[in-house]
Order: sequence, then C-alpha cells, then structure tokens
Amino acid sequence: MFKDCIELDSSNLATGYILLVSWKDEKKKKNDIMKFQGPGYFINRGFLHTITAGTIDKTIRREGLLKHEGIAKYGSAFRQWQKDAPNFNLDGHYPVRELWDRANSCWKKILVHDSSSVLVVAHNAVNQALVATEMGLGTEYFRVLLQSNCGVSVLDFVPRPDGGSPYICLNRLNQTPNSPIAAGGSAGRKAGKRIVLVCHGSTQASNSDAGDTSMNMLGTIQSQKTAELLLDLNVKSIISSPRITPTETANAIARVQEAADCLGADCVPRYVETKQMKDLDVHDILIRSEKAINASSLQSGWVNKFEDELLTEIWDRSGTAWKSLLDELSNESEPDNIVVTVGHPIINIGLLAHCLNLTKDWMGSFHLDAGSITVIDFPDGPFGRGVVRCINYTAHLGRWSIPITRPTQDDENF
Repeated sequence: MFKDCIELDSSNLATGYILLVSWKDEKKKKNDIMKFQGPGYFINRGFLHTITAGTIDKTIRREGLLKHEGIAKYGSAFRQWQKDAPNFNLDGHYPVRELWDRANSCWKKILVHDSSSVLVVAHNAVNQALVATEMGLGTEYFRVLLQSNCGVSVLDFVPRPDGGSPYICLNRLNQTPNSPIAAGGSAGRKAGKRIVLVCHGSTQASNSDAGDTSMNMLGTIQSQKTAELLLDLNVKSIISSPRITPTETANAIARVQEAADCLGADCVPRYVETKQMKDLDVHDILIRSEKAINASSLQSGWVNKFEDELLTEIWDRSGTAWKSLLDELSNESEPDNIVVTVGHPIINIGLLAHCLNLTKDWMGSFHLDAGSITVIDFPDGPFGRGVVRCINYTAHLGRWSIPITRPTQDDENF
C-alpha cells in the first residue's frame, strides 16, 4: 500500500531494507513501481517546496531573471549556494539545514512497519538527506552522496548478534537506468578528475587464497562487462593489487581500452598505463581472519563482524593507498585524468571511507559486491572534496547484476 507523506520521522526497524527512489515524472511514478511488494511512501512536492523556497535558484526564477542575470545580482550568495550550501542563508533561512531536520523527522513513520522492506519515492535532494540522516552524516554531505532522477539507493538494516538497534549499511547508492559514467557534472559542477573503484571479479576462493587465484567464469564475465562499461571513459591509468584476481580484472579493462579505436569508441588508439600498488593488497590480512571471506558471496554488513585488529590494519593500508591515488590523480600534464583502481571489496570500502573523511568505524556502513564499480568525481581538483556519483553499481553486469531487492519467500521456494 502506497501513502503520500509530507512529514515522515526515525525508528527501530529490526531487520530488512529501505529502497529510496528519486522520481523524474511525478505523474508516472506510482504506475512505474506498483509491482513492489510491501509498504511504500511518496514524499510529495510540498515537502521539498517549503525547503527550497528560500534558495538562490528559486529567488532568481521568482524574479524572472535569466541565470547569468541572477548571478550578476546575487553573485556572492550564488557562489555560496554552489560551494557551501549547508551554511547558505537567505533572509534567515537555511534550506539545507531545514532539509536535514525534516528528513530526520521522516524516519519514525517510515520504519514503524512490520514489513521487511519499505519503498520511499521522493525528490533527489530529499533522498540525499534521508540516506545521510539515517547513516548519521551531517549537512556537510549535501551534494557529496549524489542522487539522480530515477536513481535507486538501498539501506540495509542488519540485526546485531546481541540484539539492540540494527547495523545500518548503505548497500547501493544511486543505481540508475543510465550509465553512471555518462558525461555530466557532479552536483551541477564539471569534474575533470575522477577515480573509479572496481571490485575484482568473482572467484571460488576462501580466505587462504582470496584474490590470489584466477577468476572463475562468472568473474571473467564480470570483468569483461566492467571493461565494456568503462569504454565510454578515456582511462589514463589502471592501478591494481599485485594479486592474481585484481591483475586479471585490470588487464581485461586495459585490453578493451586499448582497442577503443577498433571498437568504434574512439577515433585514435588509447594508451593506458597499468600499475600495481602493494598497499591495495590485503591478502596477508585476510588469511589471518577466522571469518569465512569470499568476495563473491559477501552479505551486507559483514565488515562489522570482522576482527577489529585486522580491520585496523586494512584501514591504515587503505589510507596510504588513498593518498597515493590522489597523487596519481594530480598529474598536471593530464587536465582530464581518470584513474581506475582494482581490488578486493574491503580495500575499496576503506578507500571510499577515506574519501568521505570518515573513520575506521564507518567501514561497516558500506557494502560492495564483486564486479561492482564506485565512481568518485573531484570538481575542485584531486585535493578537494570527492563527490560520490554511485556506490556498488552493478547494473552493467546485465543478467549477472546483483538485484536491488531480495527474493520473496515464493521465489526462494521456487
């Protein structure tokens, strides 16, 4: 049953997941998703209108000004809205802070259901706030975790072994019908620098040989699909862990990149530099874990069960790797520099958390699957703040993609 909801709140869903969908056409949104099995909410435009009424964009349009005329009249305010939206103030009105307050109030009504899954459809700015507030992130993350029109994000609520409030894990961010690497700005701003985090393809490996054995057939397909997706980017360098599985995935991407002219994706040959980075290798840490770790079958929230001492080692190593990647991205001879890094899901989670200026304790708040990609743009350059376009994107894998919804009981029985 779907309900219109203007003000929703915060709660204690014991286990399950929330799907957040950003609408494109309000008139069609209900018809497009009526197949969803479970309760749903549509946060209607009245919710957002009261928040955005005081933004500089609305003011410019209300006065009938063209964009360049509005910028000339409200130059300093416009620049603050673009670069420091959380502190933007117009006539005593802080739109982003109000958006966060209202999103906080949404969760109580969303999470009171006994159902294990709830669907929320809202404007992309509202979904940004819903994701951030439930994860415990402040207004400084506005326009950092992007939501596109028709993009789907999934929050998992993973039960704790000892009971109490569940772990909250961002299973998917901004899974869109269109390619996440398509041309376009990040939060309305152009970015010439980009890092793509690729999780290596699947293997049959356990801890003892994680990442140090060849991919199975599924992993080979995943790596080829990822290479095909990245063909739309002119990748300058591919950096991988020195282990077998990440290296095979990196080589598959490099071969397709260098064949771009033959494949009709470019008019001239591309030259891709492939490198190996020891700090991306976590094999020596994983083999010391008593937990069963197979990148092909990781469950949401599994990082929270990982031994703290070993997780600290991974965190420190990913921090060193992240600094090296930013140095690679800062190559001044490449104004449009795209770096692809390939590794185990847990090292990529660490890189993502470092990008977001989080701590080790946040690693369990994110989930990545084998064959997935995560895209990070840098509109202010490599040492500015990263803007995350998507997390754990798998739609490019086609029939081998990871579903954004879990199977129903009937599906499991079948």
